[in-house]
Amino acid sequence: MFMLDTSWSSLPRGTSIDKVIAACVAFLMAFRPILRMRLALPVAALAFAGTTLIPKNTLHAEEPYQASFSRKPIYDDPPSRRLEPISKPSPSTPSTSPSASPTLTDRLASQIRRSRLFLQVHVSLLESHLNAAMTRTLHLEHSFTSTIASLAPPKGTNEHLLPGGLYVLVAAMAGSIVSRNRNILIRATFPLAVGIGAGWIVLPHTMRNVGDLVWKFEERAPVVAMNHLRIKGAVEEGWKQAKGRGQVVGKWADERVKEAREAAEGWVRKGR
Repeated sequence: MFMLDTSWSSLPRGTSIDKVIAACVAFLMAFRPILRMRLALPVAALAFAGTTLIPKNTLHAEEPYQASFSRKPIYDDPPSRRLEPISKPSPSTPSTSPSASPTLTDRLASQIRRSRLFLQVHVSLLESHLNAAMTRTLHLEHSFTSTIASLAPPKGTNEHLLPGGLYVLVAAMAGSIVSRNRNILIRATFPLAVGIGAGWIVLPHTMRNVGDLVWKFEERAPVVAMNHLRIKGAVEEGWKQAKGRGQVVGKWADERVKEAREAAEGWVRKGR
């Protein structure tokens, strides 16, 4: 007696009813001699019932649950897997404890930072000193050029520096020649006085400009300025007195010349 396993679970997945029936028919055809004797009628009835009662649908080993079937599935339900959102790991901040000693890299970075700050401060100081020195140099250059330009006589005065300067130099040399056999005080002051006098005669505007420049420098020293004013006042006063006395002497000389001329004219007349 052959045992036929007709449970649906023994069928492979994807097997249809037509294939089952074809398999059954092939089985019956293979065992036809035996079935003719005892099982012809039951097998035919079974095949007819299978073709009429069983729906022609695809059978699966694991058929999903439907509400029309009350039979429980032979396999357990797969556990539900919930996909949880993956949270990005927060960047870990290195925790530095105050008690931890600095590493060699930290100490090297600290020394480099100190060196850079030291160089930056000293380079800034050097740059400021260089800028101040250049500013002072440019100021002195401008002051020197403007001072030399201010000593020149105006254009409308017909005063030339080249021949006038030569005349002043020749007069100073002549004064040194005249005073060479005198004492040292006269030999030092007489050529200077002769040169200054010649300058006031030949180059009056230039000497006035030089006098104003000397006075600006003398104003920085009040004692020198006061002595200069005192000497200048005494010289001017002496010049005025000399000028007045010269006028008196000139007038007396004119009178004497006039009297001598009248006396000579009288003698000439008497001689005739």
